[in-house]
Amino acid sequence: MPIALSKSRIFGASFHRIFPTKPKCTVLLLTQPSVLRLHVQVGDKAELKRAFTQQDVDTFSDLTGDTNRLHLDEEYAKRTRFGRPVVHGVLINGLISALLGTKMPGHGCIFLSQEINFPAPLYVGEEVLAAAEVKRLKRGLAYISVSCTVAESGKTVMEGMVKTMVSEDQNSKS
Repeated sequence: MPIALSKSRIFGASFHRIFPTKPKCTVLLLTQPSVLRLHVQVGDKAELKRAFTQQDVDTFSDLTGDTNRLHLDEEYAKRTRFGRPVVHGVLINGLISALLGTKMPGHGCIFLSQEINFPAPLYVGEEVLAAAEVKRLKRGLAYISVSCTVAESGKTVMEGMVKTMVSEDQNSKS
């Protein structure tokens, strides 16, 4: 009985499909994954600085519908434990998305998951430094430590770990 063999790649692993040409039976064999050449390495770092204005916070609120008074109403915020309006945590996290998507790993990466904490508030007008460092690479995935720290005081306002799918090194393609 004649057989046919087809080869395909999914996320860097090679798959062979072996099937007879007559019956409708398919077998999937996973072979050794090929080596991906990535354009990032463990220890690579990148940073981005930004100070959010009240207009930025208002715009974010308009876009998302998050109208929590803690972010928008100075009189209300004064009566809270924060004492003044705070920047939305997800807006701060947006700096991490910008950092990963434009600087490191850069264009072509896909943000897969994150685990983040917000140990302190970021206030409108405070300059924040978003930082990322590749901690581990595994099968085309980068595990990256991220943080956002107020430049003047050193106060950490966000920290965590993200997982991204990294594009192959454009120079390694044959």
